[in-house]
Amino acid sequence: MGSIRIEIVTPAPRGTRNGNRVTAVRWAQLLRELGHHVSVVRALRSPSADVLVALHARHSGESVRRYRSLRPDAPIIVALTGTDIYSDLPNDAVARRSLAIADALVVLQPLALDLVPDEHRRKGRVIFQSCRPPARRQRRRVKVFEVCVLGNLRAEKDPLLCVRASRLLPPESRIEVTHIGAALDDALRNAMLTEVETNPRYHWVGPLSHARALGMLARARVLVHTSVLEGGANAIMEALACGVPVLSSHIPGSVGILGADYPGYFEPGDPAGLAGLLTRAESDSAFHATLAERVRILAPLADPDRERAAWSALIDEVVLADKKGEVTWKPHRKIG
Repeated sequence: MGSIRIEIVTPAPRGTRNGNRVTAVRWAQLLRELGHHVSVVRALRSPSADVLVALHARHSGESVRRYRSLRPDAPIIVALTGTDIYSDLPNDAVARRSLAIADALVVLQPLALDLVPDEHRRKGRVIFQSCRPPARRQRRRVKVFEVCVLGNLRAEKDPLLCVRASRLLPPESRIEVTHIGAALDDALRNAMLTEVETNPRYHWVGPLSHARALGMLARARVLVHTSVLEGGANAIMEALACGVPVLSSHIPGSVGILGADYPGYFEPGDPAGLAGLLTRAESDSAFHATLAERVRILAPLADPDRERAAWSALIDEVVLADKKGEVTWKPHRKIG
């Protein structure tokens, strides 16, 4: 198949560093590497695009509807976010309409498919997110056991949990936490500022460029992921790529990546459980080595070549070049 025009619609504004925008920009780069012409927009701009990739069934729902009305024979791929899967699909008519319209669905980890309505599950394909680790790593801090939190301050991320857990650590602990992420909620920003003001273990550095954030993650001893709702976390995939052990809330979005028997889970919203795991990761070298080995085994999931190949296969599924080189409709095929 030759080069085609692909438009990726994401609700995340240009210049922001949230997960949806990071994902959309990365997909655009991978698709360009496959030779396609790709644009990333917040709402449908070019009905002449050969394929629409809509990130978020509800928030991009109007773009999905409009593209279908203007291009009834052109393929639509809808990528489902955590909010779609764990919040919107049961009740939101726009999200469910997007699933009905879509020719293919993308989820970021396999457990998400279980919550796709039966009649649409055959459209589903799992594409794990990828990450290129930093070419040059920063030196790890020697006198402290540095823990990294990557996540914007919004309710779904439970951003204050690690702060509270850090207050429960024993006095002799050398743990210090570096939290990277923008404040998307004024109340959470004020609460974070209050929490860290008297907590010398916790450092909230705010938003950073993706390269700088990745560099700080790669030097950390552990990534802590506190989300209560997640479709498939970029941060966890980045930790796999960087070889950084993960401590994560026990939610489907993490279990679908790390596996049911991964030893680094704590219950969502449980600061004492997280504090216990942090203490064990710092003081029990065998436990830390076990986490690191599991991450090493899982690291191929985060290989950009794997993600690029998955997108190549999916594009081949939904479009077909005819003898004139024009993109034509291809009937549904099972792609899950």
